[in-house]
Amino acid sequence: MEIFELLQQAMPTLMKGVGYTLLFALSSMLGGLVLGFILAVARIVPWRAVHWPAAIYVSLMRGTPLLVQIFVVYYGLPSVGIEFSPLAAGVLTLSLNAGAYLSESLRGAILGVGKGQWSAAYSIGLTYPQTLLHVVVPQAVRIAVPSMSNTLISLIKDTSLVSVITVTELMLATKEVIAVTFRPLPLYVAAAVIYWMLSLCFEAVQHRLEQKLERAHRS
Repeated sequence: MEIFELLQQAMPTLMKGVGYTLLFALSSMLGGLVLGFILAVARIVPWRAVHWPAAIYVSLMRGTPLLVQIFVVYYGLPSVGIEFSPLAAGVLTLSLNAGAYLSESLRGAILGVGKGQWSAAYSIGLTYPQTLLHVVVPQAVRIAVPSMSNTLISLIKDTSLVSVITVTELMLATKEVIAVTFRPLPLYVAAAVIYWMLSLCFEAVQHRLEQKLERAHRS
């Protein structure tokens, strides 16, 4: 079978896998951003009671393999009565993992905003939450975009790990085609190119966002 014919035969299955990959990536990005913001704030607010739980969570998620986390959520939690579908388990685990990394990017960016910004906000009567949300966070986001974007782009590649819980994303779809055609090299190369193209698309979005934030900052 010629490579062109092989890829033509495999493309519908691969495109179905791409759809699941994008679903996982975009859903996990949203969940990770929300969780990452909450964790970042929890680690910088003056109330120390919330520091340790957030710090332990971030350390745990960053210090254990994503694959193990997927196994814990999908195969481990049912033993204590908590059960998820493969799709929900994949999105949840990727969100929990990404949130830990994004929180560090946001926390560093928030701490990188000059203390003078806080003082100026207090001087005009803003409270701590108001200063954080309306003055500091908008500046911190501009600082954090490059590192946050790298984490989010990595999610595209990390989605391949959810194939272990039988979700037909791009990697599992590729394996299914290989099982029928017995042509692993061209199909794995095709999958790698697709992952690369998806990453390039997200890099382009990152570049546009950086430019937009930079123009907004200058104005």
